[in-house]
Amino acid sequence: MSLPALSGGESVYCINEMQMRKALELAREDPRSGPRLAVKLAELEAGLDRNERAALAFLLIDRLRRSPL
Repeated sequence: MSLPALSGGESVYCINEMQMRKALELAREDPRSGPRLAVKLAELEAGLDRNERAALAFLLIDRLRRSPL
């Protein structure tokens, strides 16, 4: 069974540029969250291929959408 590639092509969702900027600021500039995010990201990227990382991104977004504020 061939799995669809999740990391390219047209997307059903659009990425909010302001939210992306804020996420990058948090990851790059926040003294507490930045290092924590960098460690987790490095761990995930080392163990997953590109398609798996894309699937994980979608799963995280879905969980955030479904979780209470």
